[in-house]
Amino acid sequence: MTQHKFPIASLHAGVAEVTERIRARSRHTRHDYLARMQAARGGGAARAGLGCANFAHGFAAANPGDKQALRALVWPNIAIVSAYNDMLSSHQPLERFPALIKMAAREAGAVAQFAGGVPAMCDGVTQGLAGMELSLFSRDVIAMATAVALSHDMFDAALCLGVCDKIVPGLLIGALSFGHLPVIFVPGGPMPSGLANQEKARVRQLYAQGKADRQTLLESEARSYHAPGTCTFYGTANSNQVLMEVMGLHLPGSAFVPPNTPLRDALTRAATKRAAAITALGAHYLPLCDNIDERAIVNAIVGLLATGGSTNHTIHLVAMARAAGIAINWDDFSDLSRAVPLLARIYPNGSADVNHFHAAGGTGFLIRELLSVGLLHADVHTVMGSGLAHYAEEPTLIDGELRWRAAPQESGDPSVLRPAANPFSADGGLKLLRGNLGRAVIKTSAVADDRRVIEAPALVFDDQAAVAAAFAAGTLDRDVILVVRFQGPRANGMPELHSLTPPLAVLQKRGHRVALVTDGRMSGASGSVPAAIHVCPECLHGGPLGRVRDGDIIRLDSIQGTLEALVPEDEWARRELPRPRLAANEHGMGRELFGTFRAAAGDAESGALSCFA
Repeated sequence: MTQHKFPIASLHAGVAEVTERIRARSRHTRHDYLARMQAARGGGAARAGLGCANFAHGFAAANPGDKQALRALVWPNIAIVSAYNDMLSSHQPLERFPALIKMAAREAGAVAQFAGGVPAMCDGVTQGLAGMELSLFSRDVIAMATAVALSHDMFDAALCLGVCDKIVPGLLIGALSFGHLPVIFVPGGPMPSGLANQEKARVRQLYAQGKADRQTLLESEARSYHAPGTCTFYGTANSNQVLMEVMGLHLPGSAFVPPNTPLRDALTRAATKRAAAITALGAHYLPLCDNIDERAIVNAIVGLLATGGSTNHTIHLVAMARAAGIAINWDDFSDLSRAVPLLARIYPNGSADVNHFHAAGGTGFLIRELLSVGLLHADVHTVMGSGLAHYAEEPTLIDGELRWRAAPQESGDPSVLRPAANPFSADGGLKLLRGNLGRAVIKTSAVADDRRVIEAPALVFDDQAAVAAAFAAGTLDRDVILVVRFQGPRANGMPELHSLTPPLAVLQKRGHRVALVTDGRMSGASGSVPAAIHVCPECLHGGPLGRVRDGDIIRLDSIQGTLEALVPEDEWARRELPRPRLAANEHGMGRELFGTFRAAAGDAESGALSCFA
């Protein structure tokens, strides 16, 4: 790889300030984490430390060549941890990857073994249904499954194969427990563009109003989600891919290369060979614990903000950082958002999809622009070595050989991707809200300026089905702030409330001033309707959102960063918190198996983790 030269500005003062306070806040936990990783490091092949019977179990099923190589303790052994299944479009392309990886490993003088699979569930399938209440905790299950896969201590590096919402965060959380190993993330790529996102949203809104039938809706959805690969809107799955690039855990420019293409296969093989080159057996040892430090986490937040990425990462990034001994909070996101301009407009923050973003210049253009104005730490460790400048490049095939070239100097479509000198907005569109209702986040990158402040009477609901019924009955057809409570991690697993988007959008289009306030999630689907989400503390944990009554005036001000119930203080203090009615959320669709997760979960701002003490 040839590293192209371009100006890199000195670090922005705001980015430096946030980084330093994260470093100070994390001093003790980070020290302890690195000490554990240092203790786990050993010389030579990891499997050399196994007893003979243990070792024999580890290679018993290998083919003769791999068995001999493993016994010789000279070649590195690469773990494959995959989220493959053939129901979900994002992960179906991963079926072919292990064979490509094993062949590339042999060519590089290494062995690759399929170490384990992790579950992959789709929020798109479970949205609005009981199964969605397992979704957030599937991240922690994936983290634990990753640890199980790597626990045999047979491996010198790992390749993590996964794409979607909880899968990539879960893989990284699990891999960080084995941070003494080099780890590279291998993406699958997006499906081709289908039905335009705005048309899809239009049909959903018609269906919500009873103006389109189920068959019309199904045809629209089938034209949107129609082929192998990741969904093309900019939700959590595709935000994951941008984060992995900005954190230096992918090969450069690999996030949005389509599946089942020669370039995608070449990148998968190259990731394998790079993993083989950076183990402790060679001269270029690059363990994951050195890749993921405070600078990499700040870079991830900056990349998220600059692209208007998923609000789910105000939870997931906190959890991923914590797994590396790093403590971040929503103040860090909000303060960085003031410094980071919005450089991309991808649906739901625009009309384009990730294929249009990639064609316009993609992650290489984005990273170069952010480096050129000092908004990213350039001096980080990545899987490519030292420095983030490699990630201002894009991959290509020349005579069948994988090469990297400089990202385009100009955006191929300024309506989708812009330079830092001409952003869509001066800030990243993510704001921390504070007030007598607690702490919450709001994504404003798609919210019109005249909707940034909403003051209206509240209507209180305990589940999203009740909201749908009220909309159908016409009782929401007015200025209103919907309060949907008991949707936090401890209450019911914090499902996404994406099914509320179409009716809320309809009400807003009718001219009403509407907003949502909830201790639940809205994810990357957060769009043009103001939504104060992830309210902490959650209602089940004594959160003040439980004090809201129908008719209370609520003021959501995303300019000043406030979220207030305009109720006299003495009356507010006297109000009792309601008793939750959650029996229906405790059983069915496997929810009975997740009671321990719900009981152990932290709040959203601490990452909603249930797998750490």
